[in-house]
Amino acid sequence: MIHIFLYIRLAIKPAVRFFIVSFLFPRTWLLYVASILMGAGAAAIWTGQGNYLTLNSDADTISRNSGIFWAMLQCSLFFGNLFVFIKFQGKTHIDLETRNVVFGALTAVCAVGIVFLLLLRPTRRAPAVDDVKNEMALSEAEGPMEAFKGAIKLFCTSDMILLSAAFIYTGVELSFFSGVYSPSIGFTLAMGENAKQLVGLSGVFIGMGEVLGGALFGILGNKTTRWGRDPVVIMGYLIHMTSFFLIFINLPNTAPFGDTTDVSYITPSPYLAMLCSFLLGFGDACYNTQIYSMLGGKYADNSTSAFALFKFTQSLAAAACFFYSSRAPLAVQLGALAVLASAGTAAFCRVEWRSRARARAAALEPVGDKLSPATHALADDTLHYD
Repeated sequence: MIHIFLYIRLAIKPAVRFFIVSFLFPRTWLLYVASILMGAGAAAIWTGQGNYLTLNSDADTISRNSGIFWAMLQCSLFFGNLFVFIKFQGKTHIDLETRNVVFGALTAVCAVGIVFLLLLRPTRRAPAVDDVKNEMALSEAEGPMEAFKGAIKLFCTSDMILLSAAFIYTGVELSFFSGVYSPSIGFTLAMGENAKQLVGLSGVFIGMGEVLGGALFGILGNKTTRWGRDPVVIMGYLIHMTSFFLIFINLPNTAPFGDTTDVSYITPSPYLAMLCSFLLGFGDACYNTQIYSMLGGKYADNSTSAFALFKFTQSLAAAACFFYSSRAPLAVQLGALAVLASAGTAAFCRVEWRSRARARAAALEPVGDKLSPATHALADDTLHYD
């Protein structure tokens, strides 16, 4: 399966590069076509890299590897926004030369990414006894339709339904901080003469929070595995709720709709706005690293379907947020985020606690009910979290 996804990613990766190149020749129809291709490419890339992460991890390293992966991924958000902030500084109009430099550099980085993708080594996780039996039974019968039906069955399980609440929240808050919050800072004219430049700087601080969060949870991966994933998610929830309140009192309610001279409960502060950007990024890292760890550990034997369902649900929620974000006042959007964050966090913790209870029950089973010594060599390499 991993070979298939590597080939799919190699075929789809140029679609992402095509999207970036399309900005060098701005045409409305071309941007729409490139956006569709990039969306299709992202689906395969995210599913494939989640599967690849799972196959290169075990129960003790999945949390660490998820954190490292997230930190490396979000470096693009930090360095990309920093690069754009520097290039756009002092400009009220983006000239042709600046545009070519920015998107030319991004195209080159994308090309380097394709080269590194080619260098990834194929790998295969050592199968458990149940995996071997299932593979022998399904190797000839399972096809695309059977795999699709299997994904639907997985989605209908109680744990995956609960996790979908967390997936939905990550999609909505992703759309909020990437497409609503930063532009709202630029639209708030009371921020000062440099309000427009703060849009790029906000992206830099979001990236800093993402990278720091991913690196921190990567370093503390063994600790989070021992303590559970729920404390990290609860911390992310508290951080996001704090940032929502600070955004509410710092930015005017009409900020998402365009330039405004309105103020909120306090005089808009650029420093407070940047702090909120950092908190949004750090909180997002709390959620996503633990979701990756959960999917890679709990659904190790079916990680492809699990990550596909994650991206499907998250992307659907993100699309819905982009639809209503241009119509809903800031207070309404923050209220919706608070409700979804509460539901998603509670659902994630419920699944985590249920998994730990199953693991404790399995550990207390009589020795005679466990695997025979002959099968332990294979079972030791499995990724079952529960």
